[in-house]
Formats: sequence, C-alpha cells, structure tokens
Amino acid sequence: MRGRKTHKTISHQAREAALRELVARLRIPLTDIDLLDRAFTHTSYANENRAARVKHNERLEFLGDAVLDLIIGEYLFKTYPQMTEGELTKIKAATVCETSLASCSSKLNFGNYLLLGRGECTSGGRERASILADTFEAVIGALYVNTSYEVTAQFVLSHLQGYLEKAKDGKLGKDYKTMLQEYVQQEGEKQIVYTLLSESGPDHDKIFCMEVRIEGKAYGSGTGKSKKEAEQNAAHVTLDYLIGKRACRLTQD
Repeated sequence: MRGRKTHKTISHQAREAALRELVARLRIPLTDIDLLDRAFTHTSYANENRAARVKHNERLEFLGDAVLDLIIGEYLFKTYPQMTEGELTKIKAATVCETSLASCSSKLNFGNYLLLGRGECTSGGRERASILADTFEAVIGALYVNTSYEVTAQFVLSHLQGYLEKAKDGKLGKDYKTMLQEYVQQEGEKQIVYTLLSESGPDHDKIFCMEVRIEGKAYGSGTGKSKKEAEQNAAHVTLDYLIGKRACRLTQD
C-alpha cells in the first residue's frame, strides 16, 4: 500500500495494520496486503476515487467464485464416492449460495474491512448479503493468487465445513435454482443457462435482470440487487411456469 494515493479518509498505516491483523487472525500466509485491500474494495468506492485509480474487487470475486466451486466440488467428489451427480450438485449449491457465504463472511467480520462509496455505506452495504458474499469470494481469489490452491482450499474448507455438513443433512434450505434443476431433469439431462439481460442503477443500488434458458429456449426472468438474487428469482418464475403448464396439461388430459 506504500506509495498509493488512495483511501483519502483512512490512514494508510492504520489500514495496513488492520489488514495485517486480519491476516494474523485468519492464520493465512498471505503477504500481498495491497491485493487483500483490493479484495475489500467495492466498486462504489473505486468509482468515487477514480482520480486515485483505485482498483475494485470484481475481478478477484470472479476468480474466487471459480476457485470456490472447484474446491467444494473436489471435496464432495472425493468425500462422498457413492453420491450421484445430482446429490453432489444439491449440496454444493446450498453450500456456496449467497446466504451461506454472506453468513460466513459476517462471522469473520469482513464487513468491518470493506471500503464502500458514501451511498453504499449509508444504505447498509456493510451488512448486505450480496456484498458480503461477493467479498468472501474476492478474498478467496486474493488468497489463491498470493498463495496456492492447497492453502486456499484449507481456508475455504475450514470455514465452510459446518455449512457443508448442514447441506448434506438437508438442513440448509433448497434454493430455486436447485429445485428448477431437479424438476427439469426429471425428463433427462438438460442444459440450464442463466444470462444477464441488463443491469441498471447507481453502484450502491444496482438492479440486475437475469433470464433462464433451458436447452437454448428462453423462459422466465427475474431481477435482484445481485446477480445471484436475480438468478434465484428467475428460477422461481420459471419453476412456477413449468409446474403450472404441466398441471394445465394434466387437467386437459
């Protein structure tokens, strides 16, 4: 962080000290404090500090999301050799859903380290589930870049183990994406894709619109304050439509 003219309202030394304390508390061998700082930098803060060329965490979030999927998928594959693909998918979906990641992020007090724009901060961004979940993924991305896959996997599994166990025992609520997948695949394997239709609004209050496509055919769409929330709403709309359509067909028969 030395030499960077950023975080005008925050002392560089205090910021760096706080992040180093976090590294020590988490017991992770992360040495690139600048990278960790970026993991906690929301787009709203970066946009308000464009002159200082502050980098936000979206790229790290993107990487962390992929790494998280691999870690949980590999763990489930190796730990439960008798489970079907469908069973593994349900457990993974419940474990890495926004609610679980936000809960874990909150327990680690990640909200306290976030750099948010003024609007996002005053509107409760530090407690917003979508931001907390995205931050958790960004930290995973930073850890993967600065250390190794093995270190990152150890961190992820140590903090998500409880969620994995609850998901395996069916104690984490089903999400609509999983329910839609189960319903659609009753008739065989079919590809379900979620496509971003639009995003609007200021950084602290964005609205995303996602659409469900099954085997290339467009079905329902949904909106939300995060892509994950919009996907869930789109899946909900699509599931309701398909169930209603099937009920109507059965009535006619």
